[in-house]
Amino acid sequence: MLIYSGTKQKFSEEVISDQIARRIDTLFWKHGLKHENEREYLSWKNSLVYMQRVLDTPSISDDVQIAIEYCIPQTALRVDFIIAGENADGKENVIIVELKQWQKAQRTHRNHIVKTYTGGMERDVPHPSYQAYSYAKTIESYSETAQEQHIFFHPCAYLHNYETIHRHEIDNDHYRDVLDAAPVYIKSDEDKLREFIQSYVTKPSKKDILYEIDNGRIRPTKSLQDALVSLIEGNEEYLMLDEQKMAYETILEIIRLGMTKDRKFTIIIEGGPGTGKSVIAIQLLAELVKRGLNAQYVTKNSAPREVYKEKLIQNNYGKGFVGNLMRSSVSYTNCKPNTFDCLIVDEAHRLGEGAFIFGRKGGNQIEEIIQASRINVFFIDENQIVTSADKGSISDIKQIAYKHHSIVYHDESINLKSQFRCNGSDGFISFLDSFLSLDGQASHYAFEDHYDFRVFDDPSEMRESLRKINAKRNAARLVAGYCYDWKSQNDPDSYDIILNQEKFKAQWNFKSTKTWAIDPYSFDQVGCIHTAQGLEFDYVGVIIGKDLVFKEGKVCTDSTQRAKSDFSLRGLRPNNPKCDMIIRNTYRTLMTRGQKGCFVYCEDRALSDYLKMLINANFQNSNQTPN
Repeated sequence: MLIYSGTKQKFSEEVISDQIARRIDTLFWKHGLKHENEREYLSWKNSLVYMQRVLDTPSISDDVQIAIEYCIPQTALRVDFIIAGENADGKENVIIVELKQWQKAQRTHRNHIVKTYTGGMERDVPHPSYQAYSYAKTIESYSETAQEQHIFFHPCAYLHNYETIHRHEIDNDHYRDVLDAAPVYIKSDEDKLREFIQSYVTKPSKKDILYEIDNGRIRPTKSLQDALVSLIEGNEEYLMLDEQKMAYETILEIIRLGMTKDRKFTIIIEGGPGTGKSVIAIQLLAELVKRGLNAQYVTKNSAPREVYKEKLIQNNYGKGFVGNLMRSSVSYTNCKPNTFDCLIVDEAHRLGEGAFIFGRKGGNQIEEIIQASRINVFFIDENQIVTSADKGSISDIKQIAYKHHSIVYHDESINLKSQFRCNGSDGFISFLDSFLSLDGQASHYAFEDHYDFRVFDDPSEMRESLRKINAKRNAARLVAGYCYDWKSQNDPDSYDIILNQEKFKAQWNFKSTKTWAIDPYSFDQVGCIHTAQGLEFDYVGVIIGKDLVFKEGKVCTDSTQRAKSDFSLRGLRPNNPKCDMIIRNTYRTLMTRGQKGCFVYCEDRALSDYLKMLINANFQNSNQTPN
């Protein structure tokens, strides 16, 4: 999303008149967005003056394009400064500039990480050149316009207050790979930065490059599932951004330390839907295997594992090899202590008591995993506990780790907050939490209109809308709350889900292949929480059953409406508060599977009307037009 966009001349005039910060602030509110208030406002006032000085040369046309705080598609991240236009040969280029007010920084031994004073204290943060490089590669890789029109991206970082005496810390050979891709310029480098810009942009493009990129089709070329093979080989093809990179490098450092000591280590990382937990988990697996460590990726839910395995098998990897890398959480019942160097547990909130494996009843899966590995990494979101059998909690992990004398690392610095699903709309997640009463507040948050959220009165219409989307790249699926008995289990001709006076009929996907999420002919089958959790699509259509209704002025749950074949609430009485929590968590999880959009059909008409009212209020509050 383009927040501020204009010509160099317009930008210069607003800087000189001291209006630029106020202008950007106004545009943020106009787009229904929030920023970091006074601190970010002051950064615009301070940093943009320096960029105006760099651009103040007749060799760079007044008509080249400038963008400030560009929101990268499908992320919650923003690019500080962009210059777009043509070079002397008429080639279209986009320059990405990461701006920092730092006066100094300290080199670390970690890849692409420096230490500096920010946010009131000394912190390890990504090198600004890495930030600029990752932003450029992400836009380049996700923009079909950039790919088809051969628009080139050139990242750099400008630390306009950075003192020359400290150059060796930030411009160090330790960071040479990223510095070659995205050079860093400091306080004394104004002329060098100007030369860098002039080598790529001197005149305006014949078309609006930034508008076309921003409004062009998003076609991820480095999605997790498609890139898994190269990730297993140790290639960082699926790019991590900011806090993902920080968490990844921190975890690797702890693992490195753990392997040099005769001690157990337990690492806990919290993150909501779409924050990149699986991205980091697979990257860790790839890197650890590359380093020769005995590591495995672990989930309770088989769906993500099977999708990843299928991708690997298609690329001539043997099933046995893949099976040894990606295992079920019930696989460690008979393991000797410290059999594995590292076990990486995704969706750790789903862990529970073990099943019968090789004739033996498994125990607590958290304990089995900690016992079986020297180092264990748990990615967890306690708001995605969706069955009574889910025992994975942070407190339980810590308690069991201490029991086995494992050193626990659970720190705010590696928790994941920025989400990259739902088109990067943190507002949509907050909106859902409020709608489902998961945030403990009565207020309802606004979310941006670049996330396609719709409520349908007709489930057939919703399905056909999704079908058209799915025809483009097989990345849309229907899912539903578990309110419908599995009739087709014994009668293949029966329909499980019948709605709208039998005008809508569908079967569960339980008899489908394990790779329902990517099979080209599986669209008409409906997924449930057990087959959809841990996966993501471009678009998801959610059927909300009668277990979630609106009555007496609030959203309520009714566990008696769950299907007889559903064991999610097994052992719980209908009035048990955990039933209410599980139902709400289930719909939160289902409604956050879509990267670009979520369509909803509610069996309860009152709930449908209430949700429509909230959506209309959202767009009225942000002066937007609902989809």
